[in-house]
Amino acid sequence: MKPSRWWMLLGLLLPCVAQTPFRVDVQLVNVGFSVRDAGGKLVSNLTLDDFEVLEDGVPQRIAFFARSMEVPLNLGLVVDISGSQGAFVKQHHKDLKTFLTEVLTERDRAFLLCFAAHPRLVTEYSPSAKFLADALEGFQGTGNKADYPILGEHEIRTGGTSFYDAIYHSARQMLSNVERGRKALIIFSDGEDNASAHHMMDAIEAAQTNNVQLFCVRYTDVRNGRLNARNKYGTSVMERIARETGGADYDAREKGLAQNFKEIGEQLRSSYEMGYHSTNPVSDDSFHKILIRVKPGAPGAGLTVRSKTGYYSPAAER
Repeated sequence: MKPSRWWMLLGLLLPCVAQTPFRVDVQLVNVGFSVRDAGGKLVSNLTLDDFEVLEDGVPQRIAFFARSMEVPLNLGLVVDISGSQGAFVKQHHKDLKTFLTEVLTERDRAFLLCFAAHPRLVTEYSPSAKFLADALEGFQGTGNKADYPILGEHEIRTGGTSFYDAIYHSARQMLSNVERGRKALIIFSDGEDNASAHHMMDAIEAAQTNNVQLFCVRYTDVRNGRLNARNKYGTSVMERIARETGGADYDAREKGLAQNFKEIGEQLRSSYEMGYHSTNPVSDDSFHKILIRVKPGAPGAGLTVRSKTGYYSPAAER
């Protein structure tokens, strides 16, 4: 190519480069959700044509749809081992093993994270219910927790409970790169936090952004037959993070952990996965509200949908 032609071509390209300070991809928004009838029973036989989805009130075109059993499950067990929480979980190792045996199929997998002052990764992903249950028992039985890697901040903490950090780093470090399948955390705690570097909204945003449903199993050590102010706050926190992410909240004192596991298993097996390309072109780290509705004429009466309330769009990469 002659030099004059080369400079002419370069002159045409430079304005294009200058006019493109950043690139925004059309984002696929994934949503896991469940449907119940008027009597509270889970409904699992609906199809893509039975639903519509709106983002900020604007209808969206569904690009992907599947029933839960058609896609693999990526599950995290997040266990509070501080104080009475650790004793409660120890009493229910058998219930946990039974639950994992019934829920995990050959294509599913789960990891185990335990937390007190720091969140510590006890196992990487495994499809084995026995391996996971044995790992929890082994972790609670060892005196040297420092052998297990910390997820997140390595700051010195002499005590406390890092509830929000455990959720935040489970969603960000263990589930953010999972491209296919359902994603959920089952959290065993009383919802109290006094050691985290992150706060409640950080945990909720991390779960919503990565399409992680939070199932909270709450055990509160009641004294004198009443909940104190800290207990009540922890209860409200667990109820909120479950609601905001399309999961569910359970009080282990009411029905017992075995029944809680049964209900969580039913929801995991009876839910749906949906994806759509947002028509909103703006990437500004703002919150976008999601509403999934069952169309009139779908089989069943009084059907209601439970999903995450929305997501934060990623900030534009400059």
